[in-house]
Amino acid sequence: MTALTLYPAVDVQNGQAVQLTQGVAGSEKVFGDPLTAAMRWQDAGAEWLHLVDLDAAFGRGSNAELIAAITARLSLDVELSGGIRDDASLDRALAAGCRRVNIGTAALENPEWCERIIAEHGDRIGIAIDVKGSKLAARGWVREGGDWAEAVDRLSAAGCTTFVVTDVKSDGMLTGPNLDLLRQVCARTDAEVIASGGIAQLDDLVALRGLVPDGVTGAIIGTALYIGNFTLEDALAVARG
Repeated sequence: MTALTLYPAVDVQNGQAVQLTQGVAGSEKVFGDPLTAAMRWQDAGAEWLHLVDLDAAFGRGSNAELIAAITARLSLDVELSGGIRDDASLDRALAAGCRRVNIGTAALENPEWCERIIAEHGDRIGIAIDVKGSKLAARGWVREGGDWAEAVDRLSAAGCTTFVVTDVKSDGMLTGPNLDLLRQVCARTDAEVIASGGIAQLDDLVALRGLVPDGVTGAIIGTALYIGNFTLEDALAVARG
C-alpha cells in the first residue's frame, strides 16, 4: 500500500477554529465556526478528521460540549486530541463518538496510565509524540519531557498501534515535514505513524507517500488548507497516488 490517509485539522479555541504557529498560544489565526470547517473537509472527501481542543490542551478550559456536537454531526472518523490526561477526560472523549483519541502530555507524565488504557482500549488510543530537538514537548508544548525514542520504545512494547509525530519547530510554519524524524520513529516501531506539522505544498505529500513503506500511514494538514495553498480534493488525489 502506497496511499496516505489525510487528516484535515480543526483546532478549537474559545469555540472557534484556529491555527497556531509552532503551538504557541497567542499566535493563532482564526478561521471561524469549527463545525463549518469540519463539514467542509467531510464534503471534500476526507475519511478522517483531526479535531483538537486547544483550551483543554493548554489547561485553560474545555470545548467538550462543542466537540461532542461536532462529532455527532459527522459521518467520517474523528481523531480527538487535547487535554486527555486521566480516566474522566478519556471517558468523556470516547463518549463523544470519536474513533480514536490521542494522548500527549499524559504519555510523558504518566506512562503507566498510558500502558493501562492501551491495554483496555486497543487501537482507540493513539500517542502524540511532539518533538523539540530530541526531547518530548508537553502541556501545549511549553514544557519539555524525556527522550522521544524512549517513549516510543516503551509504548510500542505496551501495544500502541498509532503514533502521531509532530516536529514542533515546523508546526504551522509551512516549511515541510521533518522526514528524518519520521524515518527515525518508523525505525523504532511497527505501529502506524501519522505525520503532523510543516506540510505546505502537494510535493510534501509526495515525499510523505514515499515513506509509506517505512510505516508512515497518514498526514495531518492544517494551515496549508486554511490559507488555500491547495485544495483538499487535490491533496487527496496526490495522497492516494
